[in-house]
Amino acid sequence: MSLSLTIPFERYTNAFLDTLIMSGVSGFIVFFAGIPLAVLLIVTQKNGFLAAPKFNAVAGWIINGFRATPFIVLLVALIPFTRLIVGTTIGVWAAIVPMTICAAPFFARIAEVSLREVDYGLIEAAQAMGCNKRHIIWYVLLPEALPGIIGGFTVTLVSIINASAMAGAVGAGGLGDLALRYGYQRFDTQVMIIVIVALIALVCLVQWAGDAFANYLRNR
Repeated sequence: MSLSLTIPFERYTNAFLDTLIMSGVSGFIVFFAGIPLAVLLIVTQKNGFLAAPKFNAVAGWIINGFRATPFIVLLVALIPFTRLIVGTTIGVWAAIVPMTICAAPFFARIAEVSLREVDYGLIEAAQAMGCNKRHIIWYVLLPEALPGIIGGFTVTLVSIINASAMAGAVGAGGLGDLALRYGYQRFDTQVMIIVIVALIALVCLVQWAGDAFANYLRNR
């Protein structure tokens, strides 16, 4: 027995593609912005090799401030900045700005935890061999912490997918927008179920891929 869709299948595929674009672009930026932030927090802490406790404290407060702000609040608060960056406040590309700003501090803190877990003896050994600070970061800290960083990024990417669904409330497009306009406002249970199943499948796929890659890095 075939399923009769209440809205064209093309709308589901377009919404799914929009969600992939929002999550993918945001995730890419967050990954390459969050790691430098995490490294900065590690090396400027009190016992770091670029110790700057005051700077570290201020940076930590700023990052915690963004982390503590609910995404939907940040989404609205950043409307002027979003308009300045992309020229609009609706659509896929407008949603990427607040999603990135919200997720980058979150990922930075997760990556910071992974970097803290690196055995300090390895750093001391690298220093004894004459490695400079850049080489220690690039060849010791990051490789040793990479499995944990990938695991943390997987969690962050799942949060970004969730945020992309919430962004549909302000016309960002994607599966969240489809669920709101056609599922909630029109009381169409079929749309809601299909969107929920699609989001669950996407999250499970991302989590599986991230866990598999992290395990590979640990066991290589």
